[in-house]
Amino acid sequence: MSSKTHYEFKPWNVGRWIIWGLFALLMVVAPMLFTSSLSHTMLSQMGIAIIVCLSYNMLLGQGGMLSFGHAVYTGMGSFLAIHTLNLVSGGQWGLPVSLIPIVGGVAAALFAVLLGWVTTKKAATPFAMITLGVGELVWAMSLMFPGFFGGEGGISGDRVTGTTWGISYGPQIQLYYLIAVYTLVCTVLMFAFTRTPLGRMLNAVRDNPERVEFVGYNTQMVRYIAFIIAGFFAGVSGGLAALNFEIVTSEVVSAHRSGAYLLFTFLGGATFFFGPILGGILMVLAFVLLSEFTKAWLLYLGLIFLFMVMYAPGGVASLIMMNLRVASFGMLRRVWASYLALFGTAMVIFVGAGTMIEMVYHLQLNAALGPEMSFMGMSLNAKSLNSWFGCVFVSLTGLGLFELTRRQFLRDWGEIQVDIEKEIKRREAL
Repeated sequence: MSSKTHYEFKPWNVGRWIIWGLFALLMVVAPMLFTSSLSHTMLSQMGIAIIVCLSYNMLLGQGGMLSFGHAVYTGMGSFLAIHTLNLVSGGQWGLPVSLIPIVGGVAAALFAVLLGWVTTKKAATPFAMITLGVGELVWAMSLMFPGFFGGEGGISGDRVTGTTWGISYGPQIQLYYLIAVYTLVCTVLMFAFTRTPLGRMLNAVRDNPERVEFVGYNTQMVRYIAFIIAGFFAGVSGGLAALNFEIVTSEVVSAHRSGAYLLFTFLGGATFFFGPILGGILMVLAFVLLSEFTKAWLLYLGLIFLFMVMYAPGGVASLIMMNLRVASFGMLRRVWASYLALFGTAMVIFVGAGTMIEMVYHLQLNAALGPEMSFMGMSLNAKSLNSWFGCVFVSLTGLGLFELTRRQFLRDWGEIQVDIEKEIKRREAL
């Protein structure tokens, strides 16, 4: 047996470099394609949401730690960042504005060091309950100590504290590119973490903590270190949010905010690294766009979450990966018709059910405006029996057609999976 006297390096993963390059290019050209002020604001929020969802997934997806208090660390990062910004604006500190998100990250990491040791002593359900308790405790403190948290009005700041090389962060486009740089760097670092021994051990703690302890590792310490790292990146996102909105209120540490991180990380796909990236984008689209279209947007969001849990627990990312697998074997064309039928019948259900939801909301919230309303170009009378009968008929018709289409799709999908397995065996036999 010959021993190697030199190191051997793996060849570069060209595909991975291409993906990261396209990701960076997309962030560079996105504000050039969407040039409105609203678009730049939404793109900035998407970058912030991507960082926080990825940091949350470091706990949920990679470590199996269901946290109900992740907003504590994004929120504390925001508060420390806004205080730092005010010190910089007052001339007391000479820190560049571009480094203030790092202050938020360090501050959140310190809070994670303080609170994480107790939090990570337990796993599974006890861990979730501890995070919920810590979150409620910090939220209550935010109302009890107005000197630091600003009370109900929060704390305001001004990110324009001077100009360096022509950059003042006054125009939204300048702040967007700062957020884009942080988003790219943080995403790369969090992906690199998944490839480290600690990241692999975190996966092992998630899957089989007893075996990890058997081979000599302290499972609490693994969770604790990962908790601190996740807190740092959450704080960075909080610092960026403080610069973006220039105001921080007690809402940033609320259970509502923590629930949003959980919901959209799950919707994006917690079992895939790029899933939380999709979740962060969906979060901004829901909070900014969907909320403008209808007052019942939270109800729709809850229904979407319910159906995803029932039919696609792997999130949007799992749906993409399943179809990419089918496409790699050249069989995606066999389900295009089924997809179109599913989409069409689902839209029929949405029209019927959505109209009933909008009529209920109209009667509850807009009763003073009368029973007449408009939805999707249709004129309706919320108190008319004909309107309600038509909605019920459309909903039931769509539901019946959807069920027939779904059964046919499942048969087609099952046949495709059988054919793929046969093709795999054929290739292995060659």
